[in-house]
Amino acid sequence: MKRFLKGCLLALALCALLSFVCIAWMFHDTSRDVPILNYHQINDTAQNALTVNTEQFETQMKYLAEQGYHSITPSEMLDAWENGSELPEKPVIITFDDGYVDNYSNAFPILQKYNLKATIFLIPDYVNVYPNYLTWAQAAEMQRSGLIHFGSHTMNHSVLTELSQTELRRQLVDSKQAIEWHLKQPVAFIAYPCGAYNQQVIERTSDAGYRAAFTVNYGWASPSEKRMVMDRVPIFGSNSHTFLRFKLRLTCAPVICRVNAIKTYLENEGYTSLASLIVIP
Repeated sequence: MKRFLKGCLLALALCALLSFVCIAWMFHDTSRDVPILNYHQINDTAQNALTVNTEQFETQMKYLAEQGYHSITPSEMLDAWENGSELPEKPVIITFDDGYVDNYSNAFPILQKYNLKATIFLIPDYVNVYPNYLTWAQAAEMQRSGLIHFGSHTMNHSVLTELSQTELRRQLVDSKQAIEWHLKQPVAFIAYPCGAYNQQVIERTSDAGYRAAFTVNYGWASPSEKRMVMDRVPIFGSNSHTFLRFKLRLTCAPVICRVNAIKTYLENEGYTSLASLIVIP
C-alpha cells in the first residue's frame, strides 16, 4: 500500500515536473544554442541502430536546407560564442562518428547537393585498413570540397575511461597528429568513443590541445557548456528513423533530454511501469 501511494505521488510529481520542464524551455533563451546532429552510417544495407538509410538521410538534409537552417563548423560556433559575433539564422552542426566509407559514397553527395557542411570524426587506425571505412584519399577529396572537416575519434576507438595515463595520452595525441599529417589541416575537435569520459579524460583532452570535445549526451550545445563535454543530438539509436522522430529531436532536444533524465531516474529507482509511460522519440 505504501509503495502504491508513493507511486501515485511520484506520478503527480512527474506530471508537474514535465509541465515545468516544458514551460521553462519555452522561456529559456536558446538564441545562442546550437543543435549538433550525430550520425554514424548512411546506407541501405545495415539494419542496426547506428544506420540511417540514404533516402531518409536525404529527406532530413533537404528539410534542413528548405527550412533555412545554416550548417556551420564547430570552429564557427565557438568563434561566434567567444567573440560575441552573431551566429547565422538557425545554425546546425552535422557530425559523423567513426568515418565509415558510406559517409563518402552516400552522405557526401547529398551534402554537396544541399551545400551543407559536416564534420567527420576519424579513427586513424581504421582509415586505409578496413574496407567499410574511409581511405585518406577519400577524406582528402571531401576536405577539398570545403564542406567536410575532420576531427579525431581516437586511434582505435578505445574507451578512454578504461586506459592508463600513457595509453590515454597516446590515443588523444597520436590520433590528432596522424590526421593532421595525412590531411595537412589542424585538428581541434574530438568525439569521445562511446561517449565515455571522466575528469581525467577531460583534463588530458585539454592538455592534448583540443579546443572542444563532443559527447553523446542528449541536448543542444550551449555557450554555458564546458568545452570538453559538448552535447549532441543523436540521430542514431533506433531501427525506425522516421522523419517525425528526426524533427522532434532536431527542434525539441532540450526538453527531450530532461524528460529522458526523469525516465532514467524512475527506472533506476525501480518504477519501471511509471517510466514506461514516458515515450522518448
